[in-house]
Amino acid sequence: MLEVAVIDDPAAAEASLDPIRTKLLAALTEPGSASTLAAQVGLTRQKANYHLHALERHGLVELVEERRKGNVTERVLQATAASYVISPRVLDAVAPDPGRAPDQLSARWLLALASRLVREVGDLITGATAAKQRLATFAVDSEIRFASAADRAAFAEELSSAVKGLVAKYHDEHAPGGRRHRLIVALHPSLTRPIAESGATVTAKSEE
Repeated sequence: MLEVAVIDDPAAAEASLDPIRTKLLAALTEPGSASTLAAQVGLTRQKANYHLHALERHGLVELVEERRKGNVTERVLQATAASYVISPRVLDAVAPDPGRAPDQLSARWLLALASRLVREVGDLITGATAAKQRLATFAVDSEIRFASAADRAAFAEELSSAVKGLVAKYHDEHAPGGRRHRLIVALHPSLTRPIAESGATVTAKSEE
């Protein structure tokens, strides 16, 4: 089972967004059958089986084993991933285009960049998986508490300058066999969750 998988097929996305099927996918991080899952999600075995077939048809769950119980064969399934991300490719005609209105200080432009990141990395993972090759990626995730908005602005300026220097140092437009890589650097306020698991509204908090 993968840690995370990207859903880029509209029909698969629709199947995964059904509330009952979402519960089934969550339960199927461990192998289960229609009989065992029915009790967990409050369905009859027949209803659970119907939804499981839909998830299996779209590659969201897969057969682990078949167990013979008297005259009945019990199919044991498991989710293909522990979690899923729906690619913006599902809404390709209206997917955001970061090239349309670049603005380093726009939160919506940052969202457009993030959308493209999910779409492109999802496509790369699909291609690498099909070719049975590793995908070369690198990411940094960190948190900074700024004392003031001025400090935040100064940090952004220094970071931008450092990145431009590194790009100028390592970019080689005419290197034989070279391959382009996309670099995205983002800075945004951390989310504040007053009650972690309560389902309370999540709000963004800017620490100025």
